[in-house]
Amino acid sequence: MESSILQIGDILVSTEIVTEFFCCDYDLCRGACCIVGDSGAPLQEAECEELERAFPAYAPLLTDAARARLFEVGYFEVDRDGDLVTPLLGHSEECVYTRFEKVSGSGSASVVPAGLACFCAIERAHIAGQCRFVKPISCRLYPIRASRLSNGLIALNLHRWDICRCAFEKGRREGVRVYEFLRGPLTDAYGADFYDALSAAATHLLRG
Repeated sequence: MESSILQIGDILVSTEIVTEFFCCDYDLCRGACCIVGDSGAPLQEAECEELERAFPAYAPLLTDAARARLFEVGYFEVDRDGDLVTPLLGHSEECVYTRFEKVSGSGSASVVPAGLACFCAIERAHIAGQCRFVKPISCRLYPIRASRLSNGLIALNLHRWDICRCAFEKGRREGVRVYEFLRGPLTDAYGADFYDALSAAATHLLRG
């Protein structure tokens, strides 16, 4: 099905978000997106304050090197494109907020070392009830990438990343569309009315 655009209020949605399938296959990828990439995760300005506010909750889950990096550069950086992003650990591709935990199996489709998996320390603290902030919305929305256009509209597009190939495959096997997999993050980011409208548009589009 050819990609086009749905407009819901001031949000432009690529129809690939409706037509394509996606479901994280953590047994295979092991959270590789936390340690692969030439820049940190995109941040909204308000999230920089949230990261600082939640630091006491997630700090114990970080390595000494990660805490030292945060003390050195702060809770965010500005990348070469001028965007706010999470800091990387030194000269590596690893997000400073990454937490490694031991798991069974090898994660054969992942670049993560065997026997380990990557988790977000912030999210771990949130799940434990220690902070309100979950993690950056750009991480929660993946594989959707959001951008603000010059006319003030927000554009939501599907991003394809080789390390997430197994997630697209699992989504197809299980019949889970991108917008369905991301119902929670989409609702948190843009509201229940937006998600309801998107779901209704998806039903109409997929019937056609």
